[in-house]
Amino acid sequence: MDLDIDHVTVAGRDLDALIEAFTDAGFPAEYGGSHSNGVTHMAVVGFRDGTYLELVSTIDPDAASPWWHDPIHGDGGPCAWAVQVEDIATASGTFRERGVAVDGPHEYERERPDGTLVEWELSFLEEGDPGSTLPFLIADRTPRERRVTPTGDLATSPIRGVDTVVLAVADLEAAVDRVRTAFRLDGPERGRLHSLDADVASFPGTPVALAEPRDEGWLADRLDRFGPRPAAYLLGVEGGIESTLDVEAGDSIAGRDFGWLSPTAPVGRPYLGVIGADR
Repeated sequence: MDLDIDHVTVAGRDLDALIEAFTDAGFPAEYGGSHSNGVTHMAVVGFRDGTYLELVSTIDPDAASPWWHDPIHGDGGPCAWAVQVEDIATASGTFRERGVAVDGPHEYERERPDGTLVEWELSFLEEGDPGSTLPFLIADRTPRERRVTPTGDLATSPIRGVDTVVLAVADLEAAVDRVRTAFRLDGPERGRLHSLDADVASFPGTPVALAEPRDEGWLADRLDRFGPRPAAYLLGVEGGIESTLDVEAGDSIAGRDFGWLSPTAPVGRPYLGVIGADR
C-alpha cells in the first residue's frame, strides 16, 4: 500500500488569524467552509501536487470540538495528517488484517462558500484524535478538484507540496514498531534533529519521520501538552532550497537538508520547512 500524503492539518483558535498569517507569508489560504459536524470550519493552502495544508478551527471560539479540541483551543498548530487511498473499504480491511484498529469508513461533507458540495469518506486508524501518530485515510466521493486546487501563485511555485510529516513521539521504539506494522515498512534510518533536539527515525521513500525529544525543551513541552502528534511539516521544493527560496539549511533528515520557513502562527516558532523534493 502506497503511503501518499493527502493533506496535513494546522489547528488554532482563530481561523481568520491563521488565514492572514499564512497568506502574508506567501501561502495563500482560501476559506473552504464549515464541516458537516457543524462545529469546525477550515481553509485550504493548496499545492500543485494535490496535497494541501488544512487550517482548522471552531466556528464558535468556545465550542468543544469533536476532533483536535486541545490543539485548536491551545493554538497547537500541527495536529494531524491524512493519506489518500482509492478504495477506502479495501484499505480499511487491509489495516484490520494487520491488527490495526479501524473505525470506518464514514461519509463526510462540507459546503464551499460558492455553494459547491464536497463529499469524502474517512477511516480512522487507532483510537484518539484522527491522524495523531498513524494517519487517517481519505477517499473522495466528489471530484477531487472540488476539495483542493492550488491556491494563488502556488500553482507555479517551486514548492511541489507536502513532503514529510515529523511526528513527535514519547517512545521512539514503540512508534517505529507501530508504523512498521501498519505500513509494512523497512528500516528505519536513525539520526538526530538538532533544531528540535530529538532523536529521529525515518523510513526511506516514505513521508514520515518520528522524533523523540532528547531532553527538556519545546518538543518535550509540546508532547506534555498535546500528546504524540505531528510537530512539523516539510514541503518538497524543486532545486536547491537555498537558491530557490533563499532559505538556509538548518537541519537534515536521512541526509536530506531542510530549512525553516517564516510562518509561526499560532505556535510562536517555526514548524513549516522546505526540503529537496526527491526522497
